[in-house]
Amino acid sequence: MTVDGKPATRGFSPIGTADAEPGSEVASLRVVPARHPWRWVASGVTVVLLAMALHALVTNPAWEWHVVSQYLFYETILRAVGVTLQLTALGILIGFALGTVLALMRLSPSPLLQAFAWGYVWLFRSVPLILQLLFWFNLALLYDRISLGIPFGPSFWEFRTQDLVGPLTAAALGLALHQAAYCAEIVRAGFLSVDQGQLEAAAALGIPRRRQIRRILLPQAMRTIIPTAGNEIIGLVKGTSVVYIMAIPELFYQVQVIYARNGRVIALLLVAAIWYLLLTTVLSIAQFYVERYYARGAVRMLPPTPWQRVRAAAAQLDAERRRRRSDRQRLDAELTGKEAP
Repeated sequence: MTVDGKPATRGFSPIGTADAEPGSEVASLRVVPARHPWRWVASGVTVVLLAMALHALVTNPAWEWHVVSQYLFYETILRAVGVTLQLTALGILIGFALGTVLALMRLSPSPLLQAFAWGYVWLFRSVPLILQLLFWFNLALLYDRISLGIPFGPSFWEFRTQDLVGPLTAAALGLALHQAAYCAEIVRAGFLSVDQGQLEAAAALGIPRRRQIRRILLPQAMRTIIPTAGNEIIGLVKGTSVVYIMAIPELFYQVQVIYARNGRVIALLLVAAIWYLLLTTVLSIAQFYVERYYARGAVRMLPPTPWQRVRAAAAQLDAERRRRRSDRQRLDAELTGKEAP
């Protein structure tokens, strides 16, 4: 090891030379901190590009920010955001409930259940979402009535398909059934990520199967499920825009209706983009805290929350300010010949 081109002695400590004996060879060495010039160059380029993008976004009159502020909290837009959230909630709840059942069927020792679950996943992942939505929207053309009764026997209740499956119901079914195919693979991957030896050990100890799933399998599988599931939920929020083809007044459809009437295309599209950004940001924050919760016991230290990062940065700045004030007082005391406080 060398420092400033000089060979370091055996007693050299990389921490510093403050504790070395005065006059020794180690005390005469000067420790030079590592420098990273290209890191500063990359940071400077990033700041310049970001400033240019923000300047172009703010100063360009074509964005029509006054129109954006006018329609951002427009009553019709807020109702459309509510419809988007409703479709997202139905798609996620039904999709993950059905997906969990399909995942258990894929892991079942029954060949019939495995084949059915595999066929479901294959079919709904192969057909585009927009086609599935159109099939559900036009279900009344295929089946005029839906009956309940004995299979291949008499029916006890009959309903008109058009009355039972409206546009909103068709959209929720299409999104949920499509999402269930992806959720099944996410849940199955989470279950397979847990070491099977733990379940075998739990069975050898006589722990009931239901308790094995609740206390051993699920907590560990959630560490794998949550990140991918969070991506699917965020994707579904944006994927609800596909239902505009069914004339459902969700966010994207309502924005199209408004700019078709007033001609403010860019401003209204920016309104939709801002709302999608807000919704996905809230979901991303929720995903962070859920991941942090299930990371307990898997990492030595949990990742700090944004508020903890802010507090740590404030404490560091305060400590730096105190250190500088102390150094300044010590320097003043040395110049005046007085003892530093």
